[in-house]
Amino acid sequence: MYLDYYYFVLVVPALMIALIAQIRVKSTFHKYSQVTNRRQYTGAMVARQILDSNGLQNIRLERVAGELSDHYDPRAGVIRLSDSTYNSTSVGAIGVAAHEVGHAIQHQVGYLPIKIRNAIIPVTQLGSSLAFPLAIIGLIMGMDLLVQIGIILFCAVVVFQLVTLPVEFNASRRALVTLESDHILEDDELRGARKVLSAAAMTYVASLIVAVANLLRLLALRNRNNR
Repeated sequence: MYLDYYYFVLVVPALMIALIAQIRVKSTFHKYSQVTNRRQYTGAMVARQILDSNGLQNIRLERVAGELSDHYDPRAGVIRLSDSTYNSTSVGAIGVAAHEVGHAIQHQVGYLPIKIRNAIIPVTQLGSSLAFPLAIIGLIMGMDLLVQIGIILFCAVVVFQLVTLPVEFNASRRALVTLESDHILEDDELRGARKVLSAAAMTYVASLIVAVANLLRLLALRNRNNR
């Protein structure tokens, strides 16, 4: 009963925020996927141009299935652009492609937040899979140590989401500055790309809210169990 209570009071509202953020980014991207840039650049062309101008000729481009499944893989040295971005000439696609290149540039210049995020990924993965099971088992069996371990592990998840914010916001800022300074997009086109990237950034804010809500739920359960 109390598990459900804390879930509905803390987590469900956070999940609703995350859902709204996802709907907003998809609707915004869809809107600006209909707006073609005047120079007829494709997402892949822009990504390649910005990479090469930053001395990142070693970073490859690959096309992957899906929509908004774009990402930079530093281990493989590849930027993967989705079907909705790779050959698209829309201002939305240009913004997304430039954003992913922003992550590659962050790695190149040694941007501190991305170093921190990469360093805690192993702990974060462990926390995502084990934090709640350990905490719940600890609550059921009255083993406070397991509960504390679960909370500590989930704190790493929250820290990861927190550090992700400057990483994503900075990649978008780099993208928009480059699109403007290199005259890839005109002013009105740039506004569309900015709206797409701003909507995408809000999904990371929402993810942080969900993580914090789950952490508060764990803390509330522990406090109740200790009364």
